[in-house]
Order: sequence, then structure tokens, then C-alpha cells
Amino acid sequence: MPRYAHIIGWGKYVPPHIVTNDDLAKQMDTTDAWIRERTGIVQRHVASEKESTATMAIHAARAAIETANISPMEIDLVIVATATPEYLFPATACLVQSAIGAERAGAFDLEAGCSGFVYALVTAAGMIRSGLHDTILVIGAETLSRIIDWSDRATAVLFGDGAGAVIVRASERSGGVMASLLGADGSGGDLLILPAGGARHPAGPETVLSKMHYARMNGREVYRFATRVMVEATQNVVKRAGWSLGQIDLFIPHQANVRIIESAAKTLRLSSERFFVNLQDYGNTSAASIPIALCEAVEANRVNPGDRLVLVGFGAGLTWAACAIEWTASKPGVPPLSRRVFAGRLRYIVAGLKALGWRLQRRADATVSQVVEQKEE
Repeated sequence: MPRYAHIIGWGKYVPPHIVTNDDLAKQMDTTDAWIRERTGIVQRHVASEKESTATMAIHAARAAIETANISPMEIDLVIVATATPEYLFPATACLVQSAIGAERAGAFDLEAGCSGFVYALVTAAGMIRSGLHDTILVIGAETLSRIIDWSDRATAVLFGDGAGAVIVRASERSGGVMASLLGADGSGGDLLILPAGGARHPAGPETVLSKMHYARMNGREVYRFATRVMVEATQNVVKRAGWSLGQIDLFIPHQANVRIIESAAKTLRLSSERFFVNLQDYGNTSAASIPIALCEAVEANRVNPGDRLVLVGFGAGLTWAACAIEWTASKPGVPPLSRRVFAGRLRYIVAGLKALGWRLQRRADATVSQVVEQKEE
């Protein structure tokens, strides 16, 4: 029997701290009106010192697990799409896997810029169709505030922090991710880049003084790329699914700039009302933007069983990605806390204690080995 990859759970997390356009106007040469007119952004959420890509991803993952009403032990794989990982290594996904108690799961990070979540979702769907895995947690999470020069008007007004997650599960029932498209053009890699911190330009006094650890963007060229590829990717993935544009109930694009979304709608000859937009509240959260938007669309009853959706992203790389989804999940009500969810929350506590125990055990083993070696000498 053919296998299909269905989204059965979803969740998001954004930091409570909000930075408005007026807040930015106090520290740089800009105004609320200027930012709104050119981007559509009104505010963005910014992580506190205690928040990071991993902590936000964990919050979103737990919300998705509870929505799906599954145990973390049912998860076979954790994929975190991010351009701002907790560390270069270990993978942020490994930190999430430990924190949620998904002891049976493998874990890895995926980096495709703002297209990352759709890349990860398509990867998960392919693994499920192949029979390799049955239940996969896919997360898009970013702490972009840590790589933004807050004195640079060209980038500081655009970005925000947050995380969104979905649970994808195998089923013989038709539906779920029905078609996908992944693309890249590395010749445009320098148009949106974080120059330092990798193997090409390791961290050092020169890279720090040159502000090479902050994101740099050629806004004009990225805008031209985005308006073109968003239309082409949408048309192609709808065709691959065997649908027509008129059959799509909702388009959920990467939330980068309202002008890009409006331009795509106009070119596709579609009403802007068929495109879900929430960037006014969050700014561009890169790989987190589409899952956050998806969660809000479901909560707003813009997504219902039987609906056909198109998710389309574009970003650094240059990359682009789209997938066509036949939605099958019902929005859960607000019943009393189920035993399974309660057990899952207890599992998070147990997972934390286990991780602490393993760390202490490794330290104890290392101490004993050191003492033995000294005696032998």
C-alpha cells in the first residue's frame, strides 16, 4: 500500500519581548511609516538572554506533540531547520531530542536559509513515503537577533525570532504532502550571507571589528529573486500535484515582505485574501516563518480538513522550496488534559533528569579513569 505523510500536530513559540518600529526609530534613522510602507512589518519578537534557538524549538516541539496527542517515544526522527543553530555542533536537533525525551529518535539540523522549513518538511515526507520512518518532528527555529547589526537599517528592521513545529506521520490514507519542489542557485550565495564564523573566515579580531558576524544582504537583488521564484515555485508545485491555482484554499508563503506577497498574488491573478500574512506581527523569522504562519492559520480557522494548501519559501543560498498539502487534521478542542499529554509532560522532567544523570556519570567515569592512570604512572 502507498504511504502518505500527514501533518497531525503543530505548535509555535515566540519570545514575549516585542520591539516595535517606534522602538527602532529611537536608535536609528527610520520611522514607523517608512518600515510599514516598504515591508509591512509593524513589530517583531526578540529573544531574551535566557532564550535561544534550542529553547524556542523545544517549546514549539512540545506544543506540537501535545496537539498531536502522541508520546515523544513515538518520534523516529527530529529535524531542525535553522540558520542560527545553538552551536555549529552538536546539532540543535540533538538538544531538542534530549529535552523532549524522544529516546528512539535520530536527529539532525538542516540549513537552507528561509526555505529551510519546507526543505525539512519535504525531507520528512520523503522518508515517510520510503518506509524509513513513521513519525517525524520537523521544526523551524531562529534567533536572528543574534546575527543582526542593530545599527544597520537595511537589516535590523526586517528580522525577528521564533519557532514553529509540526508532527508528520505515515498513513495509508490519501492526503498530506502531495507534491514538492526544491531548488537552489548557489551563484547568488553572496546576496544574503553571514560572512564569518565558518571555515572560510574563522572568528578572530579582524572578523569581529569588520562586523563580519552580522548578516549582509543585497536587498534589491534578493527582492527581484524572491518575486520571480515565488511565482514559479507556486505554479510548478501546483502542477505537480495535478491541481489548478483555483483549487488552492490557502497559500502560506515565507513572511519576508508584504510587497513580495502582493506582487506574487498579482502575477498569479489571485486575490491577496487567499495568502496568509502575519509578518506585521513577527517580521521575517526565516525558517520559522512558515510554521508559525501555519499554526496561526489553523488557529484562525483558515485551515480545515479537506483544504488544499501551498507552502512556499525562498531565501539564502539562494534557495527556494514549495509543497502542496491536502490537509486532513482536525483542530483539537480544549478537552481536559489527556493522560497521554500529562505523561508526555512528566517525560520531559524525566528526560531532563536522565540527561543530567548521564552527564554526571560521564564526569565520574572520567575522574575515575584519571585517578587510575595517575596511580599506574
